[in-house]
Amino acid sequence: MCLMNNFDFIVVGSGLAGLSFALKASSLGKVAVVSKSELMQTNSWRAQGGLAAVISHTDSFEKHIHDTLTAGDGLCDISNVKRIIENAPDRITELKELGVEFDSVDGHFELAQEGGHSHRRILHVDDHTGQALHSHFIRLAQEHPQITLFENLFVSELTGDSQRCTGIKAFNSEYEFNLSAPYIILATGGTGKCFLYTSNWSGATGDGIIMAYNLGAQVSNLEFTQFHPTCLYHPMARNFLISEALRGEGGRLLNSKNEAFMSKYHPLKDLAPRDIVARAIDHEMKSSGSDCVWLDLAYLNNPALQQRFPKIYERCLELGINFLEQPIPVVPAAHYMCGGILVDEHCQSSIEGLYAIGECAETGLHGANRLASNSLLECLVTAEFAYTHIAQQFNSPTRPQSIE
Repeated sequence: MCLMNNFDFIVVGSGLAGLSFALKASSLGKVAVVSKSELMQTNSWRAQGGLAAVISHTDSFEKHIHDTLTAGDGLCDISNVKRIIENAPDRITELKELGVEFDSVDGHFELAQEGGHSHRRILHVDDHTGQALHSHFIRLAQEHPQITLFENLFVSELTGDSQRCTGIKAFNSEYEFNLSAPYIILATGGTGKCFLYTSNWSGATGDGIIMAYNLGAQVSNLEFTQFHPTCLYHPMARNFLISEALRGEGGRLLNSKNEAFMSKYHPLKDLAPRDIVARAIDHEMKSSGSDCVWLDLAYLNNPALQQRFPKIYERCLELGINFLEQPIPVVPAAHYMCGGILVDEHCQSSIEGLYAIGECAETGLHGANRLASNSLLECLVTAEFAYTHIAQQFNSPTRPQSIE
């Protein structure tokens, strides 16, 4: 049986980018959010570190822009980097208005430090920021009368042609679906599950990028997959991330000789950009023949780390690793697709009516390597850019119309 429905917007993907757009677009019309699994099964849910934004008066947009361009190894789109970073404070204000509460001290945001950042500028909720934001957005979407949530519905194809996208074909265990809308927003995430070792959830298989390409959309920089330096090395937890924020609080990487080695590779040592740290770890492993390196926090003798990183502490303890007393075995793992569906400044693809936001989009923010915690920022800002552009034309007689 084939079920057909018309909407004003179809959002493919239930991560932070997709839900953020859906909540905004619900003020304009009917929104369908299609998730290939349960709503919380996304990379957004797994994001530990936080959200990068210039909040402190000692920080500046120029410094954040510089750090992003440096991490991107000269391949970022400078104008889009500037637009996205300068939009961050407005998105933080919006999150506060929606009821999101970041960690704070004495009424001020508690800002964390991560690799590649010249300042503390990472807003966070303990060590599970993505989960906190994403679960909050899920609740808001579930309560909204204009939003229809489809779980466990696999999108197999975009309908239309290389000039205009008109809808999606999808299926579950019982039915096939043909959903149409004048605006299709892809928020399908990355491709990490194409690799053996990855921090990504099992559904991160690049579906949206492939479907957009098959319809004729331009794609770019697909060769740039970021490897996170520190994924837990354990047979029972192959894709559990060990947040970069642990190194931001003083954690150091050790090789098989129990030597802190990052000073050999970069002046920022353990807080160098991710690509540099990941390559350094790979070199140390291959040089020694060891299966991993170790992240040492025990030398800090700081019991407060248990409260700062409760999820990581609990998971490591379940596996017999108390990071207050012993180092954590870690390896690099595929983490983030820096390229994707090529979009303009409004996050519109080369096909009319088809937008891409979040990780599946190539916005020019990341270049060859993403700066830590710019991902959740990109989710929120690209959703805003797409929504603003669509809202300006939504009531125009020349806007795309649904196919009845």
